[in-house]
Amino acid sequence: MKATAKDLRIHSKGLLDAVSKGEDVVITFRGKPCAKLVPYEQTDKPANRDTKNDLFGIWADRTDIESVDEYVRNLRKGRFF
Repeated sequence: MKATAKDLRIHSKGLLDAVSKGEDVVITFRGKPCAKLVPYEQTDKPANRDTKNDLFGIWADRTDIESVDEYVRNLRKGRFF
């Protein structure tokens, strides 16, 4: 299903109803697709915020940093009173 940005603003309840029935809705702006509404799929595993923050990306190979939290705190020490 396609809907314009104006349709989204005016008929958001109807579009959400269509999405809740399993239909994908493509939102267009000035005739070009810019967003897609899809049904939300809830995962079974909860987000665990108590786990250790591991370094990732370009920081993953750094051996001089053991804790992300401590590293960021040390970076900020000089910037805040």
